[in-house]
Amino acid sequence: MVRLAFFLLVILHSFSVIAATSKQQLRIVALAPHIVENLYTIGAGEQIVGTVEYADFPAAANDIPRIGGHQGIQLEKLLALKPDLVLAWKTGSKAEDLARIERFGIDISYSDASEVDKVPNELRRLGMLTGREQAAEQAAIEFADKIAAIRAEYQHKTEVAVFYQLWPEPMMTVGKNTWINQLIDICQGRNVFANSRTDYPQISIENVVVAKPEVIILPDEKSQQQQAVIDWSQWPEVPAVKHKQFISVNADLLHRFTTRMIDGLDDMCIKIDDSRAIIKEP
Repeated sequence: MVRLAFFLLVILHSFSVIAATSKQQLRIVALAPHIVENLYTIGAGEQIVGTVEYADFPAAANDIPRIGGHQGIQLEKLLALKPDLVLAWKTGSKAEDLARIERFGIDISYSDASEVDKVPNELRRLGMLTGREQAAEQAAIEFADKIAAIRAEYQHKTEVAVFYQLWPEPMMTVGKNTWINQLIDICQGRNVFANSRTDYPQISIENVVVAKPEVIILPDEKSQQQQAVIDWSQWPEVPAVKHKQFISVNADLLHRFTTRMIDGLDDMCIKIDDSRAIIKEP
């Protein structure tokens, strides 16, 4: 009986190894930059045979064939890559494109990236899909531990009124349901436009003047469009302008649902804390 049990365990282990190996050979098309980054994080980057614009990290990702971007997916190119699995993000792709992919019978799985505390689950899900559960679990634990440490460091800090200038023209910011708002909260910042009716409201200079932010955050965003530069010195009645509290942050780090976000978050929290010390001076 003992020998039989041992024999069955050996068989089950063999099947699990075969299944994991099979998953590690899947041809993957990743339709969002954060999915690409997370796959590389768990060691599955070499399985990616196609991706979209702005999927540029790590450096090896730049060699992956492009099949479109936020404006649309070139289905013919996708089909030519003969993927076994498509990993998509509904916010990052057109619904009609995703529906067409599904109609072709291609296995498709969706990223649920929306909350900071869901990143570990994203990593674990990708680990299961690619047979890299151990690497994914390690990355998930490290991410959760680092987020907890940053939260603990800033949770008792004095709140600072923050305006996050997502885009200058038309001027846009972030509402309370956004990923960026969650990060601002962790730094003990108070998003002055958190109560906006939409997640990414378009606002005016006058709205900012009325909101009276103590800090203005300017993300350094990669874009094919040249960004306008606002001369904030014309509005000295804004506390952030009066005290010259403008901070620059790395949008590539902060705007993606990846483990690298920790570096961007740490940098933003430190800069907000430096501003806090100046603003709260007697």
